[in-house]
Amino acid sequence: MAARSPATPAPMTRKSGEREGEMGVEMSPCYNLCMPTFTVRTPGAEYPCVVERGAIGQADLHLPPKSGKIFVVTTEDVWDLHGPKLRDALGKRAFHPLFFPGGEERKRIAEVEDLADQMLAQGADRSSLVVAFGGGIVGDLGGFLAAIFMRGVPVIQVPTTLLAQVDAAVGGKTGANLRGGKNLVGAFHQPRAVLIDPAVLTTLPEREYRAGLYEVLKTGIIRSRRLFEIMALDWRRVLALEPHVVDDIVAESVRIKAEVVSADEKEGDLRRILNFGHTIGHALEAETAYSRLLHGEAVSFGMRAATHLSLRLGALDAGTHGRIIECIGAYGPIPSLAGVRAEALVARLGSDKKTIQGRVHFVLAEGIGATRIVSGVDEEIVLEATARSLAELAPAA
Repeated sequence: MAARSPATPAPMTRKSGEREGEMGVEMSPCYNLCMPTFTVRTPGAEYPCVVERGAIGQADLHLPPKSGKIFVVTTEDVWDLHGPKLRDALGKRAFHPLFFPGGEERKRIAEVEDLADQMLAQGADRSSLVVAFGGGIVGDLGGFLAAIFMRGVPVIQVPTTLLAQVDAAVGGKTGANLRGGKNLVGAFHQPRAVLIDPAVLTTLPEREYRAGLYEVLKTGIIRSRRLFEIMALDWRRVLALEPHVVDDIVAESVRIKAEVVSADEKEGDLRRILNFGHTIGHALEAETAYSRLLHGEAVSFGMRAATHLSLRLGALDAGTHGRIIECIGAYGPIPSLAGVRAEALVARLGSDKKTIQGRVHFVLAEGIGATRIVSGVDEEIVLEATARSLAELAPAA
């Protein structure tokens, strides 16, 4: 995807400070009066999620008054593209970049230990602060590093991919993968702030951008008819990265994520709806050794299977089922799934962290913006939905 020059965002019809969300998430006054800030409130933390072009330049405003050394966890490609913006924002504050090699297959405990050793060697202590500056993997690992280093230091999330901006960076989930499954070790560690700059998305490869769009679509399916309709009807403008459309879908996704996390920080109830498509999607990532698909691509497959499952169990009508499947397809294709067997994916579901006391939980769509969580689904029905999804994506004979 060719890089585009950032354009001035069009004013949003819903202005900052206009109203307070039903879950206690308020839209606070923002810097340029065009784009919003959403406040996440949990029992142990309160922090802003700033959605604004140029938000990286606000990093210094969110540093603790007596913070010590700053450690920026990032990848070399992100640092080459966007590092100067963060360097300028931090001004005269000394900081230490910590480079992570990147890739889902490297999202392991060994990498966290290596980053912690680097922090210690450079004089980190309990007053230190971590800035997670990159995509979802960097955010997860950087947040986990902050959660466990000396039993916890502050972290600021500065996401640079669409998937990280609309999902991974908001909500305090951190973690690393095990061979047996995704994010099976981790901690809830809420950031001091999340700084979301939609302008950086113009530098993403097309595949990476499309992968993030699946998380946006998921958010529309589970919680926002308006967002779903944008994704379904304006997909050409979404794919063309039209600035005001991108700003709108990012802001709406962050609003919903902040609202859900404020109501249910640790996934005891409502937050589980965010896992739509993730149960089978995580199984697909593990089955392909975290090397064939991007996370959003695996979620797209999982959403396809979850939508078929919703229809099969009578939760979803045929017309809405067709619209969801069509919209998922509009943002494809995803890499070939040749050699992946439905039986192998279903066999992995028992290792998913959403499996509780041996019962696999699924988020079903009941309509656009409505969901239901079920468990105890007959394995043959899950197998049927998974096999149907694989067949739909198989190359034509």
